[in-house]
Amino acid sequence: MSAAVATSIPVIHLEHPDRALLTYACQSWGVFQLAGHPIDTAVITGLREASRAFFRQSSAEKQSISRTAENPWGYFDRELTKNVQDWKEIFDVGPEYGSSRPQWPTSPPGFRDALARYTLAVHALSLRVLGMIAECLDMPATPLVDAFGAHTSFLRLNHYPTCPDPAAASSATVPERGRLGIGHHTDAGAVTILDQADIPGLQVWHDNQWVLVPPRPDTLTVNIGDVVQVWSNDRFPAPLHRVLANRSHERYSTAYFLNPPADFDYAPLLPEGSRLVPRYKAIRWSEFRERRAAGDFANEGREIQISDYLIG
Repeated sequence: MSAAVATSIPVIHLEHPDRALLTYACQSWGVFQLAGHPIDTAVITGLREASRAFFRQSSAEKQSISRTAENPWGYFDRELTKNVQDWKEIFDVGPEYGSSRPQWPTSPPGFRDALARYTLAVHALSLRVLGMIAECLDMPATPLVDAFGAHTSFLRLNHYPTCPDPAAASSATVPERGRLGIGHHTDAGAVTILDQADIPGLQVWHDNQWVLVPPRPDTLTVNIGDVVQVWSNDRFPAPLHRVLANRSHERYSTAYFLNPPADFDYAPLLPEGSRLVPRYKAIRWSEFRERRAAGDFANEGREIQISDYLIG
């Protein structure tokens, strides 16, 4: 493995993926940047324009479709990470299931269509990426990908306003001073695909330091979630990551979280005849997600982690 690969975020070309490099990225970084993806530039541009137009509306207009403790889809500006409020506002939309019901604003014009076009494209892409990761685990891709037919995946628009007191990029994981756009965390689902436009802010924990994930033209950033970490029995760990706040520039990004069906149970997938010992007991996705969401929405106890399901 070259020094360049070892010290920078790996870049995987979708049409010509290097399996060894992808395996290395999943094992050592938990994050990589995806080049050669098929999402049309016009679709991404439309998404970015729709996001900016939505967040530039009045607070009253945005608050009219606020999410609730029962319905996670909608606008919110008080989300917590590790029981600390983030410096951001969001709009989440996903499928209808249980008490989850999409809420759409009456403006800006074309907002819903722009998000729908991107969601359709990025969902197909995320399944393709999941299949590639499964092959790196020497697992058949088809049954894992097919399991996401009735999924609970969702799209999140992020807006990070300028912050008068941002934490330094070199600050401790829990900064002694200053604010973060999002505090340190791992993503709960299978994979996340992020469009972070042109303003940097995402950091990933690697080799005992926070490393900035720079925006690269014509790439999307992919990170592994807790579901893949459990499936891989910790071979592919979900990366700890956070988002910096910025004193002089507001920042926009869009994340697509590939999540399994509500009634999905996941546990380590070990090769037949393997002598490896599973590290996790089975986890029911709906239970895990509901308990994680409760900690995000309000200061309701400790944020649940997959470590709570470790065996022994």
